[in-house]
Amino acid sequence: MADGKTISVRWVKSQIGYDRRQRATLKGLGFRRLNQTVEVADTPAIRGMIFKVRHLVVVEGA
Repeated sequence: MADGKTISVRWVKSQIGYDRRQRATLKGLGFRRLNQTVEVADTPAIRGMIFKVRHLVVVEGA
């Protein structure tokens, strides 16, 4: 996956009421505020992070 592929991910649901590990995962993905979109590298680790918070985010571009 070293060919520079990225995924566009948007944070759509509040983290309030969820586990602190899920909040840390959002921060690890680079999110700072709700409805923010971030471009992240398409790696297995990032895909795993997105999977863990899939109820809070939407993948816009793959």
